[in-house]
Amino acid sequence: MQRRAAALYAVLLLVVGVVSFSLISAASPPELAFDNPEHELGEGAELVVDGETYTVDAVDAETSSGGGGGHGGGGGTELVRSGTLTYTNESALATATWENGSEVTFRNETYTVGVEGANATSVSLTGTINRTAILQNDTTVQNEVQTIDGTEYVVREGTDGNQTLLPAAEYFPEPEQLTVEEGATVQFDGNEFTVAAVGADGARLSRPTTETVEIGVSNHANVTVGDQTYFAHFPDNGTMVLTTNYERFQRHQAESATFTEHKNGLWGVTIVSGAGLVFLIALAYLPSRY
Repeated sequence: MQRRAAALYAVLLLVVGVVSFSLISAASPPELAFDNPEHELGEGAELVVDGETYTVDAVDAETSSGGGGGHGGGGGTELVRSGTLTYTNESALATATWENGSEVTFRNETYTVGVEGANATSVSLTGTINRTAILQNDTTVQNEVQTIDGTEYVVREGTDGNQTLLPAAEYFPEPEQLTVEEGATVQFDGNEFTVAAVGADGARLSRPTTETVEIGVSNHANVTVGDQTYFAHFPDNGTMVLTTNYERFQRHQAESATFTEHKNGLWGVTIVSGAGLVFLIALAYLPSRY
């Protein structure tokens, strides 16, 4: 009698466990889909926001290591989708800096930058004299400057063997002096720049240019395009959806939470049924006292 009753209850628990496990296996999580999103784009597609044209430069899908969670979960890989939007900034500025005391190449010559005071409105460029080259090109002088009592001299060799000391300040030419005012236009580094500002640290040059700006787009996250904020969704490995329908995503979150709760409950039923089945089988084979 004891074993007959145990067998009956064991069959009942087995049926309950099998049914609950079958429901778990057949269940699919709710899918997120948007009806008529503002933008549904593939790689290379364009969208216009506030008069600016944006291009879908890339739609990527990569796998990353993910941890297990919930009943029956385990460590594994997770598919991470993302994308990149690009646009051309037509009002960008390229800048260059002439630091006070530094050397710059201007008009194919080397100059030393100078700024007089924090309130200066111009920058001075002092040409560099290549003393070594000048001395080497003059066969009548020695190739090195001599310093005597703190004064630099150039030594000239006379035809009669006598040497003449020439003050270096008189021998070498005066370096070229240039003054560049704030707001002036100059040719520098192969481009036309404007001296935008002059300060104690030097001068800042700028010129109009264009630059490609990238905007990273993450799955199920907000992205700002121009002055518009969108919710981004990647339904597959090649499509980017941009929408302002946040209510649909919130409903999906609630549906997903309910699905997880129900699935965890079914796992509990399966585990309890299995444990009860083992317990009943063990109980049925206990020796009877009668």
